[in-house]
Amino acid sequence: MYPSLDETEQFHMTESYMTIREMCDAFDVTPRTLRFYEAKELLFPERRGTKRLFTRRDRARLKLILRGKRFGFSLEDIRQLLDLYNPDQNNIPQMEKAFALGKERLADLEDRRKELEDIINDLKANLDWGAKLLADSQKTAAE
Repeated sequence: MYPSLDETEQFHMTESYMTIREMCDAFDVTPRTLRFYEAKELLFPERRGTKRLFTRRDRARLKLILRGKRFGFSLEDIRQLLDLYNPDQNNIPQMEKAFALGKERLADLEDRRKELEDIINDLKANLDWGAKLLADSQKTAAE
């Protein structure tokens, strides 16, 4: 059995560490998501017995993971960005890589938006044509 923590250690843990439940609540993710990111070696919580304790570093990494996923980056892209973290170099290589990936993603999204706009305009034109055809057919049937 693992020793229990005294009040001072518990206070320190809540300030420096978060449990899996606290992480889930804070970032609106599921425990399964956190375990998945841990299995993919994107997060590295400390283990105390059966507890996973997430550090400030883990919280920062999760914030970046979620932002990267929101922007549509792959987990491999996100891993590479996280691995480039080096405060001794002012994180310039990490920022350069993030900037390059961001520009690529923006170009992809803008292309998709153009495709969607074309599809929407085509569908609207077809619906207008269909509405006119339907109205004409109803008018003819009523005569």
